[in-house]
Amino acid sequence: MNRLTHYSLVCEAPVVIPGPASRKLGDEMCKHLNIEVTGLEVRQFSDSETFVKVLDNIRGRDVFIVQSTNSPANDHLMELLLMLDAAHRASAARITAVIPYYGYARQDRKDQGRVALSAKLVANLITTGGADRILTIDLHSGQIQGFFDLPVDHLQAGQVLTDWVKDSGLKDFVVVSPDVGNVKLARNYANLLDAPLAIVDKRRTAPNVSEVMSIIGDEEIPGKNVLIFDDMIDTAGTICNASEALRERGAKDVYALAVHGVLSGKAFERLEAAPLREVIITDTISQAERPLPSKIRVLSVAPLLAKAIERIHDHRSVSDLFHELAR
Repeated sequence: MNRLTHYSLVCEAPVVIPGPASRKLGDEMCKHLNIEVTGLEVRQFSDSETFVKVLDNIRGRDVFIVQSTNSPANDHLMELLLMLDAAHRASAARITAVIPYYGYARQDRKDQGRVALSAKLVANLITTGGADRILTIDLHSGQIQGFFDLPVDHLQAGQVLTDWVKDSGLKDFVVVSPDVGNVKLARNYANLLDAPLAIVDKRRTAPNVSEVMSIIGDEEIPGKNVLIFDDMIDTAGTICNASEALRERGAKDVYALAVHGVLSGKAFERLEAAPLREVIITDTISQAERPLPSKIRVLSVAPLLAKAIERIHDHRSVSDLFHELAR
């Protein structure tokens, strides 16, 4: 990037273009950035092909395209790719793909023969589509950053969740990891909240099907409020099974906290029936188009993403943002 382009990007405000999957979140981000939302037209032809057009002039601008790739994942992914291509062909100076929820992230390794490595393929598609860098939140596994041959700013929404816990006035609680693979993340939450840690030992009998085998550190559970932290809630089987096992071991109230509310299949019914006091998720995935059970609370990551965009636009360190939020 030459000096003139660098000067132009910093002096002009960033351009934020929310896609159909993240329109409400994108609008909130623009409010925090004190900028207007850039217009976008997305429609389908009768044969289901997608048409995308950026409605404002973005030539020479620093563009941030906001689109999660949640359900319907294939439609939202295709919209993201077409938005990237449209911005590239409209002569944007730099294009950042802001992907609050990165779909296909769970297919990140070959754990059996003759399967697609979808997380890597999607990374290749986004790169080819025209992205210059990636901004995302809580990837299913951190090593997915290495699938991109682009700069990746990997934010964590843990501070949003822990701030809610601190503001809620909850006392005498224990942090629980819903499975062994999530222990490192749960330990970080436990350290932030200065709380003990317990671990649910589960066995996955089939995709989206799990069974609790035992709880490591169950002596911490009786009479305590329990906070189950996870990166996402999909079909809610893991969270609901864990909450039942914890209540059987004498837990007082059980809260589930996760960044991504995928909430597919029978998730709503399971969460309603489970012995959960409250379920806390963020708006990395929009829940605006469907009524939520009363026990689900949605927190916004718009301020976090807006601060990251400001720093990227101004060529300041994004890693400093973690230090700022941790204070």
